[in-house]
Amino acid sequence: MTIFSDPRSLEQALERAGHIVTSELATACVLAHRLGKPLLCEGVPGVGKTSLARALARASGGPLIRLQCHDGLESSQALYDWDFAKQILHVRTIEAASTVAGEPIDALRLDDELHDRAFLLARPILQAIEDSQGLGSDDPRPVLLIDEVDRAGDEFDALLLEALADWSISIPELGTISTETPPLVILTSNRTRDLHDALRRRCLYHWFEQPDAAAESRILSLHVPQAESSLREAVIDAANRLRRVDLIKPPGTAETIDWLRALHSLGLEELDEPSAAATLSAVLKEADDLDPAGSALRSLGGGSR
Repeated sequence: MTIFSDPRSLEQALERAGHIVTSELATACVLAHRLGKPLLCEGVPGVGKTSLARALARASGGPLIRLQCHDGLESSQALYDWDFAKQILHVRTIEAASTVAGEPIDALRLDDELHDRAFLLARPILQAIEDSQGLGSDDPRPVLLIDEVDRAGDEFDALLLEALADWSISIPELGTISTETPPLVILTSNRTRDLHDALRRRCLYHWFEQPDAAAESRILSLHVPQAESSLREAVIDAANRLRRVDLIKPPGTAETIDWLRALHSLGLEELDEPSAAATLSAVLKEADDLDPAGSALRSLGGGSR
């Protein structure tokens, strides 16, 4: 029996690992595990998409393998690459041995040696596939986090399809490396571009909403248990004020956790205008958000709400 036996078991295991999920998200994760499908997680920044993968790895005991996507991401960074420095060293060794022995170098043999598995660098996707080889259905699987996939170009979507569809990578010099038991794959996206339909169809899907006040209170209580409940509720109230303002980057749950930690670390027991102004660096990430945020937080700790 594993934590993926049923959604409730997974929900409880993730909470023990420091991450609170809805029953719908727990069900999606269980299905991703059982069906061998990636889970595509979309939503605004700061609502727990990336931390879900970390928590799944902690809860299951599997290794976390992360691929951070960015513009210009190449296959050699995501799939595999050849260890050029190691290959050059091998060539120099063969040349030296050939000189000492007075024998010519066998070029075909050398080429085969240079493209042996020993010279292959497994990047995150290949690493996850290889680490999954030979695992049983109940063994902890690698958790492959493909983070912010929308930051990579359209061509990266196509690159992912072979690996995610067949759990295999074709390497011309070595053949195909595959696994029967797939890793648990979490893709995250902030929707800065549309992902290819073929990639979406390959995945299960979950949209991350901003948690309501009750759910956010549970999350903050889990992450900052030392803080008083009154301070926790005040931070949530203030964060919701900011979310109602037209900010460039409104605070997500990650920012409310940071805000509560900042206030608690300073020994503050209440959130008022001065303490809010002093700790906004934990919440806001854009200079243009400072003025509207300051207006929204007026009368904190003292006027009507």
